[in-house]
Amino acid sequence: MNHGHQALAATQPSPGFGLGLRTQHYADFLDAPQRVDWLELLSDNYMVPGGKPLVMLDRIRANYPVVMHGVALSIGSADGVDESYLDALGALADRVQPLWVSDHLCWTGVHGRVLHDLYPLPYSEDALDVVVRNVQRVQERLKRSLVLENVSSYVSFGASSMSEWEFIGEVCARTGCRLLLDVNNIFVSSVNHGFDARAFLRGIPADRVQQIHLAGHSDHGDHIIDTHDQPVADAVWALYAEALRLCGPVATMIERDDHIPPLAELVTELDHARALSVSTLVPAKVAA
Repeated sequence: MNHGHQALAATQPSPGFGLGLRTQHYADFLDAPQRVDWLELLSDNYMVPGGKPLVMLDRIRANYPVVMHGVALSIGSADGVDESYLDALGALADRVQPLWVSDHLCWTGVHGRVLHDLYPLPYSEDALDVVVRNVQRVQERLKRSLVLENVSSYVSFGASSMSEWEFIGEVCARTGCRLLLDVNNIFVSSVNHGFDARAFLRGIPADRVQQIHLAGHSDHGDHIIDTHDQPVADAVWALYAEALRLCGPVATMIERDDHIPPLAELVTELDHARALSVSTLVPAKVAA
């Protein structure tokens, strides 16, 4: 076991409320200050040797702190982490100096074939060993704690011997990594699998939560699809308030990946997150 885990474990102070940086909004961020505290960039879009994406990113990040969020690290791959991908990720991190680097607690392919989706893991000791080994390799290469996000899921594995939140807790305990708590994904999976979303929140190590994602989904009645193309649902807002009560003031952002509206609409939604955070975390003053 790596004895540096405790040094890695501490989360960083919250930079406030952010949004995912999308190309549709480049001009807005360059033209005028926005009511956005920080930006999350999709690492994979900028892991290139040059060109317009990096030029735009350099201009925008001069005015906003950024965090990096990837989709292809495949931290659950039994083949191990792709070293060329890890080198490119490290080079981008060196360039942009993000507050932190995150990816997903999942696998994205097998035998060198990338399947372009975020597949859930069996919550077993064997899978845990694989994830721990891969996380340790990434943290060694990046010289920083990795932040891992819980994914939404639609099937469960017969091989699972523990709950998702127990698995997450073990990964944190054995590696010192941190968590990106996707509240929408918790809600989606809780409906699809019939577990208590609040039990999930109570089961994860609250002191390792570095960031929270809020997003929308598509409700199909007997199941929910994590589409990130809708405003945040009321049930997810309620779960966010519960997460705040358990974790305290955590960096929060709204994620929209499709049907992307004008920036002002997302900023209004982000303002709702700010207001909910204040009303949840600041006790109401007792009238004199």
